[in-house]
Amino acid sequence: MRKNVVIVGGGVAGMQTAITLDELGIDSVIIEKEAVLGGKLNKWDRLFPTMTPAKEVLDTLKEGVAKTKTQVLTSTLVKNIEKSGKEVVLANGSKIKTDAVVIASGFDIFPAELKEEYGYKIYNNVFTTVDIENMFKHGKILTTDGKAPQTVAFLHCVGSRDEKVNQRHCSRVCCITGVKQAIEIKQQLPDTEIYNFYMDMRMFGPGYEELYRQAQQEYNIHFVRGKISEASQTIDNKIQIKAEDTLVGRPLKMTVDMLILIVGMQAGESNIPFSKCNEIDLYPSSFIKPLNHFTGNVCSNSDTIFYAGTVTAPKNIGESINEAVTAAYKVAQTLNGK
Repeated sequence: MRKNVVIVGGGVAGMQTAITLDELGIDSVIIEKEAVLGGKLNKWDRLFPTMTPAKEVLDTLKEGVAKTKTQVLTSTLVKNIEKSGKEVVLANGSKIKTDAVVIASGFDIFPAELKEEYGYKIYNNVFTTVDIENMFKHGKILTTDGKAPQTVAFLHCVGSRDEKVNQRHCSRVCCITGVKQAIEIKQQLPDTEIYNFYMDMRMFGPGYEELYRQAQQEYNIHFVRGKISEASQTIDNKIQIKAEDTLVGRPLKMTVDMLILIVGMQAGESNIPFSKCNEIDLYPSSFIKPLNHFTGNVCSNSDTIFYAGTVTAPKNIGESINEAVTAAYKVAQTLNGK
């Protein structure tokens, strides 16, 4: 008799987990709170560092799930996972029996409105990277007045490495997101001047440093080491920013047509309730802490609960997919008694 696994979350990690489990002869049920599978990937246009259309990756994973015996429950919330890992309770009170659970519930995007000094949802022409990605998907980059911006400023680390909003961790993919989007705007609007304000540029992944150099050398995108302290709106709907160029030690005031806040990843809201019901350890950031950083990065302190993807820490899409494969194999080994 085939074993059955519940996968909490239908993003890239959840879908890949289901695909791999099916290959290993294990049935699964994906429980996804949104109306469709795909998670945050549904919000993205092109992916760094290759500029691959997000739809290509999304379609490949969706087609992979469709070919399996996986049962998919969308628009469905998980209320609780029993400590035994043998039963999942849904928000409507119904219960699903299972042999194991893989938590792949992902991350949340930091709400930029908490950083009031930058004016998101207060001033016109202050956007987040998620807003800009949506513009890429549906048309041109335009200000709220319907004009092409002549000057654009990106601000890195909004909701990352910030003790004031209890987000001390590095989100890891913010820097490369800012570089990618700056290049895309430059490709669409070659005459636009673009400035990236940053604390440190953390180009850790393959192809990331190369894309950063390309942004400077081929697209003449300006990188300013310094944090924007505040933003305000001018009478003509432009954004005036105050910052400091720490490399030259001078204050800086600039007026731009568009300010883009590069928002980080924060722990998913379900992590805390999952932790309370299952004695799951959390990092101070509220990301779930795996059993062991090195040899048990997809394991919990329970033999029937496993993790995949950004539920444990910020990761890129490739890392999340690879971790999902690892989680599926670990589930199979455990259920088969190996």
